[in-house]
Amino acid sequence: MATEFKIRTTNKDVFLRVQKGHFATMHSHTNYFIDVTTQKTRLSEAKAVAQELVHHYQTNTIVDTILCIDGMEVVGTCIADELTKDDYVNMNAHQTIYVISPEFISGGQMMFRDNMIPMILGKHVLILAASVTTGKSALAAIDAVNYYGGKVVGVSAIFATVDECDEHPVYSIFDPNDLGDYSSYKPNRCPMCANHDKLEAIVNSFGYSAL
Repeated sequence: MATEFKIRTTNKDVFLRVQKGHFATMHSHTNYFIDVTTQKTRLSEAKAVAQELVHHYQTNTIVDTILCIDGMEVVGTCIADELTKDDYVNMNAHQTIYVISPEFISGGQMMFRDNMIPMILGKHVLILAASVTTGKSALAAIDAVNYYGGKVVGVSAIFATVDECDEHPVYSIFDPNDLGDYSSYKPNRCPMCANHDKLEAIVNSFGYSAL
């Protein structure tokens, strides 16, 4: 396994664990594995991530529902808690927020059961992801919200390589500037593969599977 190191911020609970090497994701090859496991599962870190992201929405954005992908439900719950605190100006008239996750069908499309649709239909939906790199998962989430009659009000992530997705702003805590030499390639155009560098692992937002 590649050596892990941390990119820190002024908040001791907000940092990025990364490994440098040759990794394959579902849609690309990249020279960094970004590990957000504890941010998604450890309450102190999830709260800190939520506090970093919430200021983009607390004063001028209506949020009725947070759609969590990549296993971001704990962070989503913390963001909902922050947005409904008494000391924040909350544009949501009901002072409550749904925190939901999609089901997936073939081709990576997202679906929602009939009992979940009222949480999207006519609602202002914030999409929350662990990372937005190729943007395909975020685009699938945007398509799903539009299909079920919701309105996307933004996309947030711990790490992102883009500023917008389908004309919706993407806000993140970390971006490639924090890594310096971060690169992502289509699998058939990967220079590391062309150089016969072996893949170290298959990775996604849920973790690392060494090869």
